[in-house]
Amino acid sequence: MEFPTIHTNFWDAVIAIPVIIILTQLIKIYFKPPAFLVPNIAVIIGLLISIFISHKGHLATGIFMGFFYGYAAIGNYASLKTTVLAFRRQKEVVR
Repeated sequence: MEFPTIHTNFWDAVIAIPVIIILTQLIKIYFKPPAFLVPNIAVIIGLLISIFISHKGHLATGIFMGFFYGYAAIGNYASLKTTVLAFRRQKEVVR
C-alpha cells in the first residue's frame, strides 16, 4: 500500500485553521460545552472540513490532514490566549 501524496496549500495555512477557531468559539458561546470537550470539537471540525471540503475524494489524506487542522487550531488558540494574558499582566505591572 502506497501512502498518498499530501499537498499543503493556501487553504490549509490561511483559511481552514482560522475557520476552525471561529466555529469552535461560536460553539462555545451558543452551546456552552464542558471545557474538556472543546479541543475534541476543534478536531472534529478539522476532520469534517478536511474530509468533505479540502481533500474530498481522498479519505486517508482527509483524515490525516483533518487531525493537523484541528490540532493546529488548538495550538494557535492556546498560543494567542497565553500571549494576550501575558500582555495584560505585563501592562498591569508597568502601571
